[in-house]
Amino acid sequence: MAKIKKVKTAVVGCGMISEIYLKNMTSAFQILDVVGCCDIIKERMEKRAAQFNIKQMSIEEILADKSIELVLNITDPVNHHLVSTQVLNAGKNLYSEKPIDLSIDAARELVQLADKKGVLYGNAPDTFMGQAIQTARFYIDSGLIGDVTSVTALLNRDAGFLAEKFPFTMGPGGGIGLDVGVYYVTAMLSILGPVKQVCGFVTTNKPDRMHYFPDKEDFGQKYKLQAENLVAGSCQFASGAFGTIMFNSASIGPEAPQIIMYGTEGILYMPDPNRFGGEVKVILKGQHEQVALPPTHAFNENHRGIGPAELAWALRKNRKPRTSKEMAFHGLELLLGLYQSSGTKKFYEMTSTFQRPAPIPRGYLYAGCSPESGIAI
Repeated sequence: MAKIKKVKTAVVGCGMISEIYLKNMTSAFQILDVVGCCDIIKERMEKRAAQFNIKQMSIEEILADKSIELVLNITDPVNHHLVSTQVLNAGKNLYSEKPIDLSIDAARELVQLADKKGVLYGNAPDTFMGQAIQTARFYIDSGLIGDVTSVTALLNRDAGFLAEKFPFTMGPGGGIGLDVGVYYVTAMLSILGPVKQVCGFVTTNKPDRMHYFPDKEDFGQKYKLQAENLVAGSCQFASGAFGTIMFNSASIGPEAPQIIMYGTEGILYMPDPNRFGGEVKVILKGQHEQVALPPTHAFNENHRGIGPAELAWALRKNRKPRTSKEMAFHGLELLLGLYQSSGTKKFYEMTSTFQRPAPIPRGYLYAGCSPESGIAI
């Protein structure tokens, strides 16, 4: 059997999240050959390049290098559109952090541009390919809880505390919906498929704030929270199931995340979709207590980077990536549809759809293998 050629990859954006991406992409996934990184802040680029023994590059160098087939865009949300457009126009395959973009029209432009250029375009989050959500999907697809008739997704955070630790959460793309709720939405979509219509309420509770960490230079300064911190809504899936969403960062930590799927034969409880692992539990008809289900898949650690790796395999196998641009666009439209519904006080009819991604192969778990084994994802 011919040896699979590695996919030369470059990373644009060397902020905090880049460390776990680069750690996994340079060691855990043999399909990737990470050759360079880029950042507008030189010190961050120098640090990551030295840390992972890769080349410091400008965006122009990355786009001009014909050997680089895949670019990972992990810039801040407001720069996603600019960088993604540059990458796609250069005819390179793209994997981008979430959200795909900050507006439906801008995201649609990127999807259409990728189609025009004939390149692959994947989008975070990739946690739905982890052990927990894949295990939940396996049991739901097997009919364990019968037909899924409804699902609830609940998330709490403290937006004020997060603004002190992660300033980008104050601005566009950093709110509870687009920054975190997208993990919950993607988990539901990957299992239940597309949504037909949504309605919702969205607001920013107490936008006028004051920095309260006394060891920081901005202590005591006033600021305005520009991002949403309360999102509530309902959706109807094409399958007929109903969904309820409550994302609240006008609350406290620690988080108490929940996704609960209600079926005709049982109820399935999923762990935090912002993580790859966690225990999946179920109550079946006639039972009275939750029981833990045996995991059916691998990837239960922090395997961020599995998204670019899976896209690289899709490139080599001439298929669509599981983190498809169509599912990412649909998830963004769902969230922004809630926002539009909140403003118009009307239902929002979804304009997009997607094909539910294939499950991850179970070979890693069966063979007792690690990602380093090189099994195709």
